[in-house]
Amino acid sequence: MLPDRRVQRQAAPVAAAGAAAALEHARKTVSLAARPSVYGASAASYDALTRRKGSFATFQKGMAAALEAGIPMRLNLVVTEHSADEEAAMVAMAENWGLEHNSYVNMAPTIYGGAESLPAQSAKHLRQRKVFSGCNAGHTFFHSDPHGIASICKVGRDPNVDLIAEGVDGLRKLGAIADSLMLRTGGCSGCQLSGSCGVCRPMAKLYQEAKAPLASYCQHGRQKEEVPA
Repeated sequence: MLPDRRVQRQAAPVAAAGAAAALEHARKTVSLAARPSVYGASAASYDALTRRKGSFATFQKGMAAALEAGIPMRLNLVVTEHSADEEAAMVAMAENWGLEHNSYVNMAPTIYGGAESLPAQSAKHLRQRKVFSGCNAGHTFFHSDPHGIASICKVGRDPNVDLIAEGVDGLRKLGAIADSLMLRTGGCSGCQLSGSCGVCRPMAKLYQEAKAPLASYCQHGRQKEEVPA
């Protein structure tokens, strides 16, 4: 027996009202914000880093549209050699927009262990990292690429779980994977300074694969630099 069309017509507004109520509830209870990255406060610095002429103008248009739409945002101010003299201007830009912001100065290698991003660092802005005191990656959150390959985070991508093949139950493996990846292995084996290290083991591995200067991620490198000639 076919459903009564009058019932269908009555149900549609009810469903729409329910969806609207759900969205309004989400806005009030879920704290989510877009996190655009800012690579400079001028076209010269922004376009120099992105290597795309007009990217700063495109960024400004995008920000204007997002602000007009009322999208919650928190800016990541990325300070590089190209924008080293514009940090104050980047902060002022964020404040003029009324947006919270964080400054990022220590560049990491690419997720594939490439060193391409490291030369962009502003040497005078580099900071000593805080002591790494643990991470919940793989236990309370995880990363997934567009192909459904889940890992503990965007840095520690191997071993991983194929969600397409294993389904969500495969996520149960990530806790044990995370615990194994945090062990001080490889170039960090037997380190006597691991208790005050500033990076996790997966991040240290990326630096090592990128053949980055030891001082950029390891206390042993900084110690050598401090020894007088």
